Amino acid sequence: MKIYTKTGDQGQTALFQGPRVAKNHPCIEAYGTVDELNSIIGMIIPNVAQAEIKEKLYRLQNTLFALGSDLATPLEKNSSARFSEQHIQTLEDDMDMWEQTLSPLKNFILPGGSIAASYAHLARTVCRRAERACIRLLEEKKIHIPSYQFLNRLSDWLFVLARVLNQVEGIKDIEWKS
Repeated sequence: MKIYTKTGDQGQTALFQGPRVAKNHPCIEAYGTVDELNSIIGMIIPNVAQAEIKEKLYRLQNTLFALGSDLATPLEKNSSARFSEQHIQTLEDDMDMWEQTLSPLKNFILPGGSIAASYAHLARTVCRRAERACIRLLEEKKIHIPSYQFLNRLSDWLFVLARVLNQVEGIKDIEWKS
C-alpha cells in the first residue's frame, strides 16, 4: 500500500466513515492539532529518564490516537464515546499525586527549564489550541463532551508534568515578574 493517494491534491480529505471535506474543516483542524500534540509528546519521551513517566506518556500517545480517531469520525457514525470519566480521573489522580511533591505556586511561572519540561510546556500550549479547535465542534454537537473534557484536563496535566520534570532535574520554577 502506498502512503500517498493523491486524493487530497484538490484541498479535500475524507472524514473516517464520512464525507469528503475541505482540509480546513473544523474536524480536520481539531484532529490535526491533536496529531501535532501527539508528536510533541513524542519529543518529551526521549528526554525523560523516569520509567513511570515514560509509560504515562506512551499511554497518552495511544489515547491521543483514539481521540484523533473520534474527532475524524462524524458523531452520527460514532455513537459511543471512547472517553469516560475514568480517563479524566486518571489525569486528575496523576496531578494530585505529583502536586504533593511540588512547592505551591504563588505566581505564574515562565515556561522552560529542562528540555523535557520545555517540550511539556509546548505540548500544553498546543493542547490549549486543540481545545479551542474543538469548541466549535462541541457547540455544534459534533463531538462527545468527555473528549473535550479530556483535552481540558490534559492541558493542566501537562503543566504539572512540566513542573515535575524540572523538579526531577533539580531546576526551580522561574516566577513571572511583572
